[in-house]
Amino acid sequence: MKKSIKIFLYSLSLVIIFIIAASYISYWSYSPELESTAVNDQNTSYFFENYEECRSEFINLSNQLKSQMEGVSIDSIRVESSIDTNLSIDFCFIPSVGDSSKLVVISSGVHGIEGYTGSAVQRMMMNEMIPEIQGNRPAILLIHGVNPYGFKYKRRVTENNVDLNRNSSLSNELYNIGNSGYADLYDFVNPANPASEDDFYNKFFYMVAIAKIAKSSMPVLRQAVLQGQYEFPEGLYFGGDRQEPQISALEDYLPMYFDKFKTILHIDLHTGYGEIGKLHLFANPVENDELKNYTTRVFEGLDIDWGDSDDFYTVSGDFCSFIGDLNPDATFISMPFEYGTLNSQKTFGSLHSIQKTILENQGIQHGYQNAKQEDKIKSSFIEMYYPSDPEWRSLVIEQSREVLNIAIQNYTEFK
Repeated sequence: MKKSIKIFLYSLSLVIIFIIAASYISYWSYSPELESTAVNDQNTSYFFENYEECRSEFINLSNQLKSQMEGVSIDSIRVESSIDTNLSIDFCFIPSVGDSSKLVVISSGVHGIEGYTGSAVQRMMMNEMIPEIQGNRPAILLIHGVNPYGFKYKRRVTENNVDLNRNSSLSNELYNIGNSGYADLYDFVNPANPASEDDFYNKFFYMVAIAKIAKSSMPVLRQAVLQGQYEFPEGLYFGGDRQEPQISALEDYLPMYFDKFKTILHIDLHTGYGEIGKLHLFANPVENDELKNYTTRVFEGLDIDWGDSDDFYTVSGDFCSFIGDLNPDATFISMPFEYGTLNSQKTFGSLHSIQKTILENQGIQHGYQNAKQEDKIKSSFIEMYYPSDPEWRSLVIEQSREVLNIAIQNYTEFK
């Protein structure tokens, strides 16, 4: 009997060891790859590696449009900063031809590091699409680098650690919203020691996360972390305790464009969430059936995720809603674009995404174990939001060209 028990326990131990080893290898070998696709050199030429080059080329192309088209205007807003005096949000406005009631707004860099891809898409539009639009066209406003600090220093957040997509509101009530789910997870997502990918906790981070998922479910865990929180300035997805300077500046500045239009289509460019190599249309939840119908007509034939599935999460203080609130009398159609990088809609992709985000913030808040770890963590974080893969970059421009052409054409014909 005793021998049978020993054999059973020994076998059970081997099974447990095997499961742990297999899950460990599976998690750390996780690396979603694109299906092989041809690289278009013209597409990849739009991607630059630093903020200054992106901004300079945006201004150059703005000046080209100004020389080609009547009424084009160029402007910029300097963003207050305690560490950098050369941070700006830049604008290029192209007036309408024909119907003067419609405006298209394309914004980039709300999450700073995502501005590299957003800038590339905007500059593709300026170089290829806008000059080629024949006949009627709506007015177009390009907003470049909403978060220039994060853009330049390759962070999602501002220098105050504020996520602008949780900070954007006309009302200060936003900053009083509670998020008890985040507080419950505080120790899990905000470790206080110097950051290292190789410490024991991070090597088995996924097991702790899976245990929490088993207790609460992935959607609940995702919602608690990603919704936005207003209590912990050093934490993830911190929405601030007031408007960040650029949001205040945009609240004052943008109505001079918006007030004259009856219909506004806003496309906000993001990277990170979703299937690698795929452009996702993630609409904010729409309760108004008429507005949902308008949105469907503009993006006719394209898949739209309405954010109403059990797996999706909602956020407070999002930039698109803020833009819409600046002209409440206009029909406002909003469509965030997400260029997926890590298959973060799946469990392992989601866990890698949150782990990389935790480590990046941990390094900023508490330093790094050593210079090698700093380089690994920063490089991994950048790759998650701005992949270096030429195939991914080429697909971004290819898909953007197709979808934007459809949307602008449909919107132009929209009654």
